[in-house]
Amino acid sequence: MSDTKPNRRRSLLKGAAVAAGAMSAPMVSMAQTTSFRFQSTWPAKDIFHEYAQDFAKKVNDMAGGRLKIEVLPAGSVVPAFQLLDAVAKGTLDGGHGVVAYWYGKNSALALWGSGPGYGMDANMVLAWHNYGGGKALLEEIYKGLNLDVASYLYGPMPTQPLGWFKKPVAKVEDMKGLKFRTVGLAVDVFTDMGTAVNPLPGGEIVPALDRGLIDAAEFNNASSDRVLGFPDVAKNCMLQSFHQSGEQFEILFNRAKLNALPPELKAIIEYGVQAASADMSWKAIERNSADYVELKKAGVKFYKTPDAILRAQLASWDKTVAKKATENPSFKKVLDSQKAFAERAGQWYNDYTVDFKMAYNHYFGRQTKKS
Repeated sequence: MSDTKPNRRRSLLKGAAVAAGAMSAPMVSMAQTTSFRFQSTWPAKDIFHEYAQDFAKKVNDMAGGRLKIEVLPAGSVVPAFQLLDAVAKGTLDGGHGVVAYWYGKNSALALWGSGPGYGMDANMVLAWHNYGGGKALLEEIYKGLNLDVASYLYGPMPTQPLGWFKKPVAKVEDMKGLKFRTVGLAVDVFTDMGTAVNPLPGGEIVPALDRGLIDAAEFNNASSDRVLGFPDVAKNCMLQSFHQSGEQFEILFNRAKLNALPPELKAIIEYGVQAASADMSWKAIERNSADYVELKKAGVKFYKTPDAILRAQLASWDKTVAKKATENPSFKKVLDSQKAFAERAGQWYNDYTVDFKMAYNHYFGRQTKKS
């Protein structure tokens, strides 16, 4: 007669394992989903709103059903410029915009977008923010404004054009008296240059330009400008400018709601921001370059902004920031931090970086001239 005890023991262990599996499966499938309602500061058709949705999808996919971020376009809950307050109060769980939009609350906030940033491009400004002290300074400013938000900066934007004009500008004097749309610290810079500035939200710019309420306007990039309808109301675009040459996006969370999440979901959000930042910068190159071609096909004429206007921007920026630094201690603190980082990082970048334009012209210069 065979010994049945080992067989009985194996059967009991197997039964226990099956039971344990049956018990654990419903626990996974019944895991609670936390839903966050976000709003962007962008129209639904703008590529910027798409970037906001890209971030949300990355987080949602990685969270495996435990967290779901829904992103609504500008105006769905509050007007674009009221997003920060809405997130701080908990009216919205989070949002997507740019720090420069909160310029009216503290002028120092414009320094995370308006240039020149002491020669730093957008990616270098992000490096300063994450590793050079900018993040702590931004948190300090928000805390001083009693805004209970968590801010993540990401997505280095390509250099923005001077803008769209009914007539191209050839000299500094051409800027004087123009009714011009811009935002942030650029408002003060262009005002010093003699323009009459109107800081309209993105969705209101093209209608105002069409009705003649403004003579010229800047928004951001070829893809956004094309879909927002700029080529329908103006056929001249001035490329290259210092006014917003180092801007990036901001993802906002209501801090209390973010802190209520378990550590692993907060980590997914943090790394989701970094993944979305890289993806956005790659997508911008693809889409902006393709839309630049389409704008040319639509009859838009592009001009390089004259160096005289660029130098005038720098001179007006110097005067503007000197004044702001005496009025606002936070402004001076941010400015000094940026300058110290830019001097070191800029020296390294300029010394190490080869002239890519030389290589481009070597391969495409002739056919570019022919076209």
